[in-house]
Order: sequence, then C-alpha cells, then structure tokens
Amino acid sequence: MTHVIAEPCINVKDKACVDVCPVDCIHGKDEDPQLYINPNDCIDCTLCVDACPVDAIFAEEDLPAKWKNFAKINADYYAKGS
Repeated sequence: MTHVIAEPCINVKDKACVDVCPVDCIHGKDEDPQLYINPNDCIDCTLCVDACPVDAIFAEEDLPAKWKNFAKINADYYAKGS
C-alpha cells in the first residue's frame, strides 16, 4: 500500500510532510502544482498524514471518490522521471 497526495495540496505545497518522511519519497518542483509521493518508495508509515496541515494525504484505498485520479497523478509523476 502507498499513500497519495490529493487535491487539497494544489497551490499549497506545505512541505511539513517532506520533513517527516523517513524514506524521502515526497517530492515536487517549485513549478509543480502540488507535491507527490513515490508509490514505489512509500513504506506506509503514515507520518506524512499527521504532518499535512491541509489533510491532502490518504492511504490509496481511502482516497475519497472525487480524488481517486490522484493515485495515477502521483504514480505518473515518477513514471516520467520527475
């Protein structure tokens, strides 16, 4: 299982989640609209969930239906080598 960053992160990009991630799997460039979690590196520790001030991070299976597409958005970010 992996965690996913969803819509509430767009244009916020608070990096508190980056600071607590023990495997450094959360990234995003300044020009990116949001931060992303690498699904291959996430160890499901949940530290990022508690650190996120806008409640944008969910376990993939717990993503609200309206944000299910963000699982693919996060995975695609790393698939393209960002």
